[in-house]
Amino acid sequence: MTGAEALVIATRAFAAAGIADPGRDARRLFSHALGIEPGRLTLILPDEVAAATQIAFDALIARRLLREPVSHLTGTRGFYGRDFKVNGAVLDPRPETETLIEAALSLPFKRVLDLGTGSGCILLTLLAETPRATGLGIDISAAACAVAAQNALALNLSHRAQFQLGNWHTGPLGEFDLIVANPPYIALAEMAGLAPEVRDWEPRVALTDEGDGLGAYRAILKGITKHMTNDARLIMEIGPTQAEEVSVLVLTAGFPAVDVIQDLDGRDRIVMAKQPEIPF
Repeated sequence: MTGAEALVIATRAFAAAGIADPGRDARRLFSHALGIEPGRLTLILPDEVAAATQIAFDALIARRLLREPVSHLTGTRGFYGRDFKVNGAVLDPRPETETLIEAALSLPFKRVLDLGTGSGCILLTLLAETPRATGLGIDISAAACAVAAQNALALNLSHRAQFQLGNWHTGPLGEFDLIVANPPYIALAEMAGLAPEVRDWEPRVALTDEGDGLGAYRAILKGITKHMTNDARLIMEIGPTQAEEVSVLVLTAGFPAVDVIQDLDGRDRIVMAKQPEIPF
C-alpha cells in the first residue's frame, strides 16, 4: 500500500465516524507514524508504506476513532508558536487562549502567578516572551504540575518558572504584578453537549466546577488582592457568554473597573482588572 492509499483509507474512516476535518487528522497522524514533519508528507505519499509504519498508523487510527484527541496521540499541542507536551492530565492549549497572552503582553511585568496552570502553556509562553520575568504556576493536580515542569525543561525555562500543588491562591505565595487564569468555566448542565474529544478525554476538573461555571471565579477573586502589587493586573479567560456575570463578580470583589476583550472570532474571551488602589 502506498502512503496516498493509506491516507485515503484513514480519511474515509474518520469521515464515516463523524470526525471533523478528517483529512487534517489523517495527515497529522500519518506524519506522526512516519516520524516526519507534516509539511514533508506530500513527498513520500507515492512510496510504499513500511509494515512497521502501517502498524503504528493503524493503532493511531483505532484510537482516534474512539475520539481520543490528536494531541494525546502525538503528545504535543502547538500554542503561540511553541509545542507543549500534553496528555490526559491537562487541558489542551487552545487558540482562543492566545487572546489572554496578547492582553498580558500589552504591558510590562516582572512576576507572574498562573492559577490552574495545567500544561503551563500560559505561564511559560509569557516567560518566553518576557526574558527577565519569573513566575509561579499553581494547580490542584500533581500530574498537571509534572507536565508543566516537563514543558519548562523543554523550553529551557526551569530557572524562571516554578510549579507547585495548590488550590488556587491559598497559602503564602507572595506578591505578583500579573495574575492570570484560565479556570474551569463550563457549567455542569453544558457538559453533555461538549464534543467527545473534550468531554471524555480532557480532565473534568479543568473543564467544569460542577455547578454554574462561575465557582472558580468566585474562589479566585476571594482575597486575590493580597497577592497583587500596587500596579498589578488580573487577567482571566471566560466563556463567551459570561462577560457580564464575571464582570459583576470582579466589581463586587472591589475592583474599580473591568475591561472585556474579545477573541479573533469576536466573542467575549477575557476579563481584565487592575489592583483596586490603582484606577484604569
